[in-house]
Amino acid sequence: MLFNSLEFALFFPIVAALYFAVPHRHRTALLLIASCIFYVAFIPAYIAILAVTILIDYVAGIWLERAAGRSRRLILIGSIVSTCAVLFVFKYFYFFTDTVVGVAGIFGWQLTGPTIDIILPVGLSFHTFQSLSYVIEVYYERQKAERNFIVYATYVMFFPQLVAGPIERPQNLLHQFYEHHAFDYARIASGLKRMSWGFFKKLVVADRLALYVNDVYGSPRDFNGLQLTLATIFFAYQIYCDFSGYSDIAIGSARVLGFRLMENFRNPYHSKSIVEFWGRGHISLSPWFRDYVYIP
Repeated sequence: MLFNSLEFALFFPIVAALYFAVPHRHRTALLLIASCIFYVAFIPAYIAILAVTILIDYVAGIWLERAAGRSRRLILIGSIVSTCAVLFVFKYFYFFTDTVVGVAGIFGWQLTGPTIDIILPVGLSFHTFQSLSYVIEVYYERQKAERNFIVYATYVMFFPQLVAGPIERPQNLLHQFYEHHAFDYARIASGLKRMSWGFFKKLVVADRLALYVNDVYGSPRDFNGLQLTLATIFFAYQIYCDFSGYSDIAIGSARVLGFRLMENFRNPYHSKSIVEFWGRGHISLSPWFRDYVYIP
């Protein structure tokens, strides 16, 4: 299910109404059920893959907290490899095989890449990164292992951020599932305004610019230099409004329910340097690579 769909326009008001109607102790389970419905609207069978990765990292977190010495590192490696394997197969398998075939062609070897009918699961990168951050934080003892499976599964599958982030650390989001979120008119109005701004970016700006960009990039030889330049400028704002719009909808819908998600964009095109741009665009992803890939 995508945010800019009729299904979501019906889905979200129903979930929000039920969320404030049911007792606090049942709300996390309700969010998990809603997130599962949100996910299976894409390809139902893929939820089994997500369930396996959630179960692996849930168990890994508990084992990491109990283990000591070299076994902790082995548990961490096993969790990372199993989680990343799913990401590799669905997102990077064809890139890898095409690269191998291309390199082989340079040396005169004729190879044929395997053909597998794969459709990329919605939000795969985001829930993979979020699940990995949990396991790594538990490994470094900066986060206690979550014993409540429903809470952990909802942390990974939380539907507002499932499609395009932001990628939340467990320290920021996990505890919020235990908090009581009262019906607050001002907060809900603020969340709906943020969602409206996101829909405007996505539907009015990004999708309209995409019509021109796709025509030009689809047959560039049919257009002159000025039109190509204009399409390139439009494309920059198309991808920004598409991604930023989705983040606004995610932050706004979570705010309606009482959850606080981190900001993901702070006007990156106003940056005065590449370093500043890196820190203001897709804010949740940049520190993720810094803390879990670059520094280690």
